Amino acid sequence: MSSPLTLRITRRAADRVRAGHLWVYRTDIEGTPADIEPGALVTLTDSRALPLGTALYSTASTLAARLISRTPGLTREQYLADLRTRIDTALQLRRELAPNTNAYRLIFSEADSLPGIVADRYNDLVLIQLLTQGTAQDDVRATLVEALRAGLSPNNEPLTIWERPDPRIRELEQLPAPPTGPLFSSFPTPTQEVSSRPERSEVERPASGITTEPSAPTTTTFTLNNLQFHYDAAAGQKTGAFLDQRLNYAAAAAHVKASGRTRNALDICTYHGGFALHLAEVCAQVTGVDSSRSALEAADRNLLLNPSLTGKEVDWIEADAFDYLRHLDDLLRTSTDVSSRPKRSAVERPASGATSDARFSAIVLDPPAFAKSKRAADSALRGYKELNLRAIRLLEPGG
Repeated sequence: MSSPLTLRITRRAADRVRAGHLWVYRTDIEGTPADIEPGALVTLTDSRALPLGTALYSTASTLAARLISRTPGLTREQYLADLRTRIDTALQLRRELAPNTNAYRLIFSEADSLPGIVADRYNDLVLIQLLTQGTAQDDVRATLVEALRAGLSPNNEPLTIWERPDPRIRELEQLPAPPTGPLFSSFPTPTQEVSSRPERSEVERPASGITTEPSAPTTTTFTLNNLQFHYDAAAGQKTGAFLDQRLNYAAAAAHVKASGRTRNALDICTYHGGFALHLAEVCAQVTGVDSSRSALEAADRNLLLNPSLTGKEVDWIEADAFDYLRHLDDLLRTSTDVSSRPKRSAVERPASGATSDARFSAIVLDPPAFAKSKRAADSALRGYKELNLRAIRLLEPGG
């Protein structure tokens, strides 16, 4: 057996690893590693050559190594065995924590001791992301698929597993293109037929990495906190929805209900209506705002999917968040007349009783990340400050 590859890191980085930190940046490495393959397992050592554990190495990312075990010298076989155990543990945890829901994050990278792996469940569809050179490998895919199949479809229950890469991460990590067909499907088309089909060229691949295969579904309807949502694996951001907001959706609705401030609510950057529809369960009127027309169309479909929300006054407005809040803020400070609000988009459902008061009982701000890098931090802070300041002005007293 060949000796394990080693990666020596600075004393400061070693202290962080010993304290529980799981990442090693390229600037933390002492010396230039030679002959280390992309995604290889490496043993981390401090400057005195004392081992710290085993990590997955990246030749491309500024995040050069991710710790996967405190055991040094782990072999690939041992890593895959640990992988299977940790996946099974993650699935069992979700069974205990997610009642009344068949959509949730199954695997969340380091939070489940599975660096570089994300898996989201949407009813009978599972979307995975392999985010590092060490995990975007066929043996990891095989281990992941087998564990998900055994845990979610032990008796051949409906299940299809797709891999949907994050385009930005794929570029940064210099990852190869993922398989174009499903990784697994309990529907009639065998996985073997999919894997043997000719690879599509880069220009033919859809941005999502998802292609439509005979008998392998890409759409479904899932339940989140007892509300129904449409899902399309080939559309939307990330894996298609923001399942990590599940508890926040419920908490926001519960908090507003308990406050008694249920006259009207505003959901900024509503996307597919997650916060808006949860607030519609407790508020008399809800307005969802997003700059994406297709997102609002999806939100409206989700509204119609829920009989419990029939007759609820829910408006969708296509607008830039900053422009819309600025308009309402300026309007509020100059007049209580809101008749000059921006013309509503065609997808907006007509309001049955618009109020002349521009203030809201509750406001949710859920914007995208403004800072993709450290250089953008200052402008991001200014953006967050403006959003929050204008929203606070638009809240009714006690809102």
